[in-house]
Amino acid sequence: MRKIPFPFLLAGMLVILAFGAFLLWGVPYFFQPLNMVGFNGTLGSHTYRARVTQIIEAGNIDLGGILQTYQRVRVTVQDGGYAGVPMEVDYGRTRILPGGQLLAIGDDIYVLINKRIDGVVEAFFVDFVREKALLGLLVVFMAAIILMGRWKGVRSLLGLGFSLVMIIAYVIPHILAGEDPVLVSLIGSGILLGSTLYLTYGWNWKTHASVVSMILVLILTGTLAALFMDFARLNGSGSEEALFLVQLSNVQINLRGLLLGGIIIGALGVLDDLVTTQSAAVFELYHTNPALGYRALFEKAMRIGQDHVAATVNTLVLAYAGASLPLLLLFTLGNGNYDYFINVEFVSEEIVRTLVGSLGLMAAVPLTTAIATLLVLNGHRLSAEWRALLGPEGEGHLH
Repeated sequence: MRKIPFPFLLAGMLVILAFGAFLLWGVPYFFQPLNMVGFNGTLGSHTYRARVTQIIEAGNIDLGGILQTYQRVRVTVQDGGYAGVPMEVDYGRTRILPGGQLLAIGDDIYVLINKRIDGVVEAFFVDFVREKALLGLLVVFMAAIILMGRWKGVRSLLGLGFSLVMIIAYVIPHILAGEDPVLVSLIGSGILLGSTLYLTYGWNWKTHASVVSMILVLILTGTLAALFMDFARLNGSGSEEALFLVQLSNVQINLRGLLLGGIIIGALGVLDDLVTTQSAAVFELYHTNPALGYRALFEKAMRIGQDHVAATVNTLVLAYAGASLPLLLLFTLGNGNYDYFINVEFVSEEIVRTLVGSLGLMAAVPLTTAIATLLVLNGHRLSAEWRALLGPEGEGHLH
Protein backbone atom coordinates (compact mmCIF):
# COMPACT_ATOMS: atom_id res chain seq x y z
CA MET A 1 0.00 0.00 0.00
CA ARG A 2 1.41 3.34 -1.03
CA LYS A 3 2.02 5.76 1.81
CA ILE A 4 0.06 9.02 1.62
CA PRO A 5 2.37 12.08 1.80
CA PHE A 6 2.02 14.03 5.04
CA PRO A 7 0.91 17.33 3.37
CA PHE A 8 -1.95 15.58 1.58
CA LEU A 9 -2.86 13.68 4.77
CA LEU A 10 -2.93 16.94 6.72
CA ALA A 11 -4.99 18.66 4.03
CA GLY A 12 -7.43 15.76 3.96
CA MET A 13 -7.89 15.92 7.72
CA LEU A 14 -8.53 19.67 7.57
CA VAL A 15 -11.09 19.18 4.81
CA ILE A 16 -12.87 16.48 6.86
CA LEU A 17 -12.88 18.73 9.93
CA ALA A 18 -14.19 21.65 7.90
CA PHE A 19 -16.92 19.49 6.38
CA GLY A 20 -17.89 18.22 9.83
CA ALA A 21 -18.02 21.76 11.19
CA PHE A 22 -20.20 22.77 8.27
CA LEU A 23 -22.62 19.91 8.95
CA LEU A 24 -22.83 20.70 12.67
CA TRP A 25 -22.86 24.50 12.51
CA GLY A 26 -23.06 25.66 8.91
CA VAL A 27 -26.14 23.72 7.80
CA PRO A 28 -28.32 24.88 10.76
CA TYR A 29 -26.97 28.43 10.44
CA PHE A 30 -27.20 28.95 6.69
CA PHE A 31 -30.35 26.94 5.99
CA GLN A 32 -32.48 27.73 9.01
CA PRO A 33 -35.72 29.65 8.35
CA LEU A 34 -35.12 33.33 9.10
CA ASN A 35 -37.62 35.43 11.00
CA MET A 36 -37.53 38.54 8.85
CA VAL A 37 -40.41 40.64 10.12
CA GLY A 38 -40.87 43.48 7.68
CA PHE A 39 -43.39 46.26 7.50
CA ASN A 40 -46.92 46.31 6.15
CA GLY A 41 -47.03 46.75 2.40
CA THR A 42 -44.35 46.48 -0.24
CA LEU A 43 -42.30 49.25 -1.80
CA GLY A 44 -43.77 49.86 -5.23
CA SER A 45 -46.92 47.85 -4.45
CA HIS A 46 -49.15 50.42 -6.23
CA THR A 47 -46.74 50.93 -9.13
CA TYR A 48 -47.40 49.21 -12.45
CA ARG A 49 -45.84 48.98 -15.87
CA ALA A 50 -47.65 50.78 -18.66
CA ARG A 51 -47.12 51.49 -22.38
CA VAL A 52 -47.78 54.85 -24.04
CA THR A 53 -50.36 54.36 -26.81
CA GLN A 54 -51.36 57.92 -27.68
CA ILE A 55 -50.21 61.52 -27.22
CA ILE A 56 -53.48 63.30 -26.42
CA GLU A 57 -52.15 66.79 -25.85
CA ALA A 58 -48.84 68.67 -25.81
CA GLY A 59 -48.04 72.28 -25.00
CA ASN A 60 -45.92 74.64 -22.95
CA ILE A 61 -46.32 75.48 -19.28
CA ASP A 62 -44.54 77.93 -16.95
CA LEU A 63 -43.31 76.31 -13.72
CA GLY A 64 -41.74 78.96 -11.49
CA GLY A 65 -40.24 80.90 -14.36
CA ILE A 66 -39.09 77.78 -16.25
CA LEU A 67 -40.90 77.18 -19.54
CA GLN A 68 -41.16 73.54 -20.47
CA THR A 69 -43.19 71.19 -22.63
CA TYR A 70 -45.93 69.16 -21.00
CA GLN A 71 -47.83 66.17 -22.35
CA ARG A 72 -51.05 64.37 -21.64
CA VAL A 73 -50.83 60.77 -22.81
CA ARG A 74 -52.95 57.65 -22.90
CA VAL A 75 -51.31 54.51 -21.56
CA THR A 76 -52.31 50.87 -21.29
CA VAL A 77 -51.44 49.17 -18.02
CA GLN A 78 -49.38 46.01 -18.61
CA ASP A 79 -49.60 44.11 -15.30
CA GLY A 80 -51.43 43.79 -12.00
CA GLY A 81 -55.14 44.10 -11.38
CA TYR A 82 -55.47 46.92 -13.92
CA ALA A 83 -53.78 45.02 -16.79
CA GLY A 84 -55.26 46.03 -20.16
CA VAL A 85 -57.02 49.10 -18.75
CA PRO A 86 -56.36 52.39 -20.64
CA MET A 87 -55.66 55.46 -18.51
CA GLU A 88 -54.62 59.06 -19.00
CA VAL A 89 -51.43 60.43 -17.45
CA ASP A 90 -50.14 64.00 -17.09
CA TYR A 91 -46.43 64.41 -17.77
CA GLY A 92 -44.61 67.65 -17.05
CA ARG A 93 -47.45 69.70 -15.62
CA THR A 94 -46.38 69.65 -11.97
CA ARG A 95 -42.62 69.02 -11.91
CA ILE A 96 -39.60 70.18 -13.86
CA LEU A 97 -38.44 67.58 -16.37
CA PRO A 98 -34.89 66.76 -17.49
CA GLY A 99 -34.24 68.43 -20.84
CA GLY A 100 -35.44 66.56 -23.89
CA GLN A 101 -37.01 63.59 -22.09
CA LEU A 102 -40.48 63.59 -23.59
CA LEU A 103 -42.75 60.59 -23.95
CA ALA A 104 -43.31 58.88 -27.29
CA ILE A 105 -45.75 56.24 -28.46
CA GLY A 106 -44.42 52.81 -27.51
CA ASP A 107 -42.48 53.98 -24.45
CA ASP A 108 -42.68 51.73 -21.40
CA ILE A 109 -43.10 53.62 -18.13
CA TYR A 110 -44.08 53.03 -14.51
CA VAL A 111 -47.28 54.62 -13.24
CA LEU A 112 -48.67 55.00 -9.73
CA ILE A 113 -52.36 54.09 -9.63
CA ASN A 114 -54.46 55.57 -6.85
CA LYS A 115 -58.14 55.14 -6.15
CA ARG A 116 -59.76 58.21 -4.61
CA ILE A 117 -62.47 58.17 -1.96
CA ASP A 118 -65.11 58.97 -4.61
CA GLY A 119 -64.04 55.86 -6.56
CA VAL A 120 -62.19 57.65 -9.36
CA VAL A 121 -58.99 55.85 -10.39
CA GLU A 122 -56.01 58.10 -11.25
CA ALA A 123 -52.63 57.28 -12.77
CA PHE A 124 -49.46 59.30 -12.25
CA PHE A 125 -46.12 59.06 -14.02
CA VAL A 126 -43.36 57.60 -11.80
CA ASP A 127 -40.37 56.75 -14.00
CA PHE A 128 -39.17 55.18 -17.22
CA VAL A 129 -38.65 51.42 -17.64
CA ARG A 130 -34.91 51.12 -18.19
CA GLU A 131 -34.32 47.38 -18.13
CA LYS A 132 -33.61 47.12 -21.88
CA ALA A 133 -30.85 49.72 -21.69
CA LEU A 134 -29.43 48.13 -18.54
CA LEU A 135 -29.57 44.66 -20.08
CA GLY A 136 -27.79 45.92 -23.19
CA LEU A 137 -25.07 47.51 -21.08
CA LEU A 138 -24.71 44.27 -19.12
CA VAL A 139 -24.27 42.28 -22.34
CA VAL A 140 -21.59 44.71 -23.57
CA PHE A 141 -19.85 44.52 -20.19
CA MET A 142 -19.86 40.71 -20.15
CA ALA A 143 -18.64 40.53 -23.74
CA ALA A 144 -15.79 42.94 -22.99
CA ILE A 145 -14.76 40.96 -19.90
CA ILE A 146 -14.74 37.67 -21.82
CA LEU A 147 -12.86 39.12 -24.81
CA MET A 148 -10.24 40.69 -22.57
CA GLY A 149 -9.83 37.94 -19.99
CA ARG A 150 -10.91 34.82 -21.92
CA TRP A 151 -11.46 31.97 -19.44
CA LYS A 152 -10.26 34.13 -16.56
CA GLY A 153 -12.93 36.65 -17.57
CA VAL A 154 -15.57 33.92 -17.49
CA ARG A 155 -14.41 32.90 -14.02
CA SER A 156 -14.48 36.53 -12.87
CA LEU A 157 -18.09 36.84 -14.04
CA LEU A 158 -18.95 33.67 -12.10
CA GLY A 159 -17.26 35.20 -9.06
CA LEU A 160 -19.24 38.41 -9.53
CA GLY A 161 -22.47 36.45 -9.73
CA PHE A 162 -21.59 34.52 -6.57
CA SER A 163 -20.83 37.78 -4.76
CA LEU A 164 -24.24 39.22 -5.65
CA VAL A 165 -26.00 36.01 -4.60
CA MET A 166 -24.06 35.97 -1.32
CA ILE A 167 -25.03 39.55 -0.49
CA ILE A 168 -28.69 39.14 -1.50
CA ALA A 169 -29.25 35.63 -0.15
CA TYR A 170 -27.09 35.73 2.99
CA VAL A 171 -25.93 39.17 4.16
CA ILE A 172 -29.20 41.07 3.73
CA PRO A 173 -31.59 38.40 5.13
CA HIS A 174 -29.43 37.70 8.18
CA ILE A 175 -29.06 41.39 9.03
CA LEU A 176 -32.82 41.88 8.65
CA ALA A 177 -33.32 38.89 10.95
CA GLY A 178 -31.63 40.90 13.72
CA GLU A 179 -28.13 39.37 13.66
CA ASP A 180 -25.01 41.44 14.32
CA PRO A 181 -24.16 43.18 11.00
CA VAL A 182 -20.43 43.03 11.75
CA LEU A 183 -20.48 39.26 12.30
CA VAL A 184 -22.62 38.72 9.20
CA SER A 185 -20.33 40.94 7.12
CA LEU A 186 -17.21 39.13 8.35
CA ILE A 187 -18.67 35.69 7.60
CA GLY A 188 -19.90 36.86 4.21
CA SER A 189 -16.57 38.51 3.39
CA GLY A 190 -14.68 35.35 4.38
CA ILE A 191 -16.82 33.18 2.12
CA LEU A 192 -16.57 35.68 -0.74
CA LEU A 193 -12.82 35.95 -0.23
CA GLY A 194 -12.22 32.23 -0.33
CA SER A 195 -14.57 31.60 -3.22
CA THR A 196 -14.18 34.47 -5.68
CA LEU A 197 -10.39 34.78 -5.53
CA TYR A 198 -9.75 31.08 -6.09
CA LEU A 199 -12.55 30.88 -8.66
CA THR A 200 -11.10 33.79 -10.63
CA TYR A 201 -7.34 33.29 -10.25
CA GLY A 202 -7.10 29.57 -9.55
CA TRP A 203 -5.38 27.49 -6.89
CA ASN A 204 -1.81 28.80 -6.99
CA TRP A 205 0.84 30.56 -4.93
CA LYS A 206 -0.17 34.05 -5.99
CA THR A 207 -3.75 33.51 -4.89
CA HIS A 208 -2.59 32.08 -1.55
CA ALA A 209 -0.47 35.21 -0.96
CA SER A 210 -3.42 37.43 -1.91
CA VAL A 211 -5.85 35.63 0.40
CA VAL A 212 -3.53 35.75 3.42
CA SER A 213 -2.78 39.43 2.78
CA MET A 214 -6.42 40.34 2.38
CA ILE A 215 -7.44 38.59 5.59
CA LEU A 216 -4.84 40.56 7.56
CA VAL A 217 -5.76 43.85 5.88
CA LEU A 218 -9.48 43.33 6.50
CA ILE A 219 -8.78 42.73 10.19
CA LEU A 220 -6.72 45.94 10.28
CA THR A 221 -9.35 47.91 8.35
CA GLY A 222 -12.18 46.71 10.58
CA THR A 223 -10.21 47.55 13.71
CA LEU A 224 -9.39 51.05 12.46
CA ALA A 225 -13.00 51.64 11.42
CA ALA A 226 -14.30 50.60 14.86
CA LEU A 227 -11.77 52.80 16.64
CA PHE A 228 -12.46 55.91 14.57
CA MET A 229 -16.22 55.37 14.70
CA ASP A 230 -15.95 55.48 18.49
CA PHE A 231 -13.55 58.42 18.40
CA ALA A 232 -15.79 60.42 16.04
CA ARG A 233 -18.96 59.32 17.90
CA LEU A 234 -20.63 57.97 14.78
CA ASN A 235 -23.83 56.03 15.38
CA GLY A 236 -24.61 54.91 11.81
CA SER A 237 -27.75 57.04 11.44
CA GLY A 238 -26.26 59.55 9.03
CA SER A 239 -28.05 58.40 5.88
CA GLU A 240 -31.76 58.70 5.13
CA GLU A 241 -31.79 55.04 4.13
CA ALA A 242 -30.62 54.01 7.62
CA LEU A 243 -33.37 56.08 9.25
CA PHE A 244 -36.00 54.63 6.91
CA LEU A 245 -34.71 51.16 7.74
CA VAL A 246 -35.21 51.78 11.47
CA GLN A 247 -38.67 53.22 10.93
CA LEU A 248 -39.94 50.56 8.53
CA SER A 249 -38.41 47.44 10.07
CA ASN A 250 -39.86 45.68 13.09
CA VAL A 251 -36.43 44.21 13.88
CA GLN A 252 -33.92 46.11 16.00
CA ILE A 253 -30.94 46.70 13.70
CA ASN A 254 -27.57 47.84 15.01
CA LEU A 255 -26.85 50.84 12.77
CA ARG A 256 -23.27 51.25 14.03
CA GLY A 257 -22.62 47.63 13.20
CA LEU A 258 -24.30 48.12 9.82
CA LEU A 259 -21.96 51.03 9.03
CA LEU A 260 -18.92 49.02 10.11
CA GLY A 261 -20.06 45.99 8.11
CA GLY A 262 -20.52 48.19 5.06
CA ILE A 263 -16.98 49.51 5.42
CA ILE A 264 -15.62 45.94 5.62
CA ILE A 265 -17.52 44.75 2.53
CA GLY A 266 -16.62 47.92 0.62
CA ALA A 267 -12.94 47.50 1.47
CA LEU A 268 -13.08 43.89 0.28
CA GLY A 269 -14.00 44.98 -3.24
CA VAL A 270 -11.13 47.46 -3.57
CA LEU A 271 -8.58 45.22 -1.87
CA ASP A 272 -9.39 42.38 -4.27
CA ASP A 273 -7.84 44.32 -7.13
CA LEU A 274 -4.93 45.75 -5.18
CA VAL A 275 -3.60 42.62 -3.47
CA THR A 276 -3.91 40.35 -6.52
CA THR A 277 -2.14 42.91 -8.70
CA GLN A 278 0.61 43.45 -6.16
CA SER A 279 1.11 39.72 -5.69
CA ALA A 280 1.29 39.27 -9.47
CA ALA A 281 3.85 42.08 -9.70
CA VAL A 282 6.16 40.30 -7.26
CA PHE A 283 6.02 37.02 -9.18
CA GLU A 284 6.51 38.73 -12.55
CA LEU A 285 9.52 40.69 -11.30
CA TYR A 286 11.08 37.55 -9.85
CA HIS A 287 10.67 35.58 -13.08
CA THR A 288 12.12 38.50 -15.04
CA ASN A 289 15.24 38.40 -12.87
CA PRO A 290 15.47 35.36 -10.52
CA ALA A 291 18.78 36.69 -9.16
CA LEU A 292 16.96 39.42 -7.21
CA GLY A 293 17.29 39.17 -3.44
CA TYR A 294 14.58 39.90 -0.92
CA ARG A 295 15.37 43.61 -0.52
CA ALA A 296 15.74 44.33 -4.24
CA LEU A 297 12.58 42.42 -5.15
CA PHE A 298 10.62 44.07 -2.33
CA GLU A 299 11.72 47.58 -3.33
CA LYS A 300 10.94 47.10 -7.02
CA ALA A 301 7.49 45.69 -6.27
CA MET A 302 6.84 48.50 -3.78
CA ARG A 303 7.47 51.12 -6.47
CA ILE A 304 4.72 49.51 -8.54
CA GLY A 305 2.45 49.31 -5.50
CA GLN A 306 3.03 52.94 -4.56
CA ASP A 307 1.82 54.11 -7.96
CA HIS A 308 -1.16 51.76 -7.79
CA VAL A 309 -2.26 52.76 -4.30
CA ALA A 310 -1.87 56.47 -5.10
CA ALA A 311 -4.16 56.09 -8.11
CA THR A 312 -6.64 53.93 -6.16
CA VAL A 313 -6.88 56.36 -3.22
CA ASN A 314 -7.45 59.21 -5.65
CA THR A 315 -10.14 57.12 -7.32
CA LEU A 316 -11.88 56.53 -3.99
CA VAL A 317 -11.90 60.22 -3.09
CA LEU A 318 -13.13 61.28 -6.53
CA ALA A 319 -15.82 58.59 -6.49
CA TYR A 320 -17.22 59.83 -3.18
CA ALA A 321 -16.91 63.45 -4.27
CA GLY A 322 -18.73 62.68 -7.52
CA ALA A 323 -21.55 60.90 -5.70
CA SER A 324 -21.87 63.89 -3.32
CA LEU A 325 -21.52 66.58 -6.00
CA PRO A 326 -25.20 67.72 -5.92
CA LEU A 327 -24.98 68.06 -2.13
CA LEU A 328 -21.71 70.01 -2.39
CA LEU A 329 -23.25 72.34 -4.99
CA LEU A 330 -26.36 72.86 -2.85
CA PHE A 331 -24.27 73.59 0.24
CA THR A 332 -22.07 76.06 -1.64
CA LEU A 333 -25.11 77.74 -3.20
CA GLY A 334 -26.53 78.30 0.27
CA ASN A 335 -23.25 79.85 1.52
CA GLY A 336 -22.94 77.00 3.98
CA ASN A 337 -20.36 76.78 6.72
CA TYR A 338 -17.95 74.02 5.69
CA ASP A 339 -16.75 73.66 9.26
CA TYR A 340 -20.27 72.58 10.17
CA PHE A 341 -20.64 70.59 6.95
CA ILE A 342 -17.81 68.16 7.68
CA ASN A 343 -19.18 67.52 11.17
CA VAL A 344 -22.62 66.43 9.98
CA GLU A 345 -23.13 62.72 10.66
CA PHE A 346 -23.54 61.46 7.08
CA VAL A 347 -20.60 63.56 5.83
CA SER A 348 -18.40 62.36 8.69
CA GLU A 349 -19.38 58.77 7.89
CA GLU A 350 -18.19 59.14 4.30
CA ILE A 351 -14.95 60.79 5.44
CA VAL A 352 -14.25 57.95 7.87
CA ARG A 353 -15.22 55.38 5.22
CA THR A 354 -12.89 56.94 2.65
CA LEU A 355 -9.89 57.51 4.92
CA VAL A 356 -10.09 54.16 6.73
CA GLY A 357 -10.44 52.38 3.40
CA SER A 358 -7.42 54.30 2.10
CA LEU A 359 -5.40 53.33 5.16
CA GLY A 360 -6.27 49.71 4.49
CA LEU A 361 -5.09 50.09 0.89
CA MET A 362 -1.81 51.62 2.01
CA ALA A 363 -1.25 48.80 4.49
CA ALA A 364 -2.09 46.20 1.84
CA VAL A 365 0.81 47.14 -0.45
CA PRO A 366 3.78 46.44 1.87
CA LEU A 367 1.99 43.52 3.52
CA THR A 368 1.15 41.78 0.24
CA THR A 369 4.59 42.55 -1.16
CA ALA A 370 6.32 41.04 1.88
CA ILE A 371 4.19 37.87 1.89
CA ALA A 372 4.47 37.31 -1.86
CA THR A 373 8.23 37.97 -1.80
CA LEU A 374 8.77 35.48 1.01
CA LEU A 375 6.72 32.89 -0.83
CA VAL A 376 8.36 33.28 -4.23
CA LEU A 377 11.90 33.32 -2.80
CA ASN A 378 11.43 30.41 -0.41
CA GLY A 379 8.92 28.25 -2.25
CA HIS A 380 11.69 26.06 -3.65
CA ARG A 381 12.62 25.04 -0.10
CA LEU A 382 9.30 23.27 0.33
CA SER A 383 9.12 19.57 -0.31
CA ALA A 384 7.73 18.29 -3.58
CA GLU A 385 4.57 17.17 -1.77
CA TRP A 386 3.91 20.65 -0.36
CA ARG A 387 4.55 22.27 -3.73
CA ALA A 388 2.16 19.85 -5.38
CA LEU A 389 -0.48 20.61 -2.75
CA LEU A 390 -0.12 24.40 -3.03
CA GLY A 391 -0.39 24.27 -6.81
CA PRO A 392 1.60 26.10 -9.47
CA GLU A 393 2.87 29.63 -9.13
CA GLY A 394 0.31 30.75 -11.69
CA GLU A 395 0.37 33.20 -14.58
CA GLY A 396 1.08 36.75 -13.38
CA HIS A 397 -0.89 39.81 -14.41
CA LEU A 398 0.07 43.45 -14.23
CA HIS A 399 -1.98 46.49 -14.88
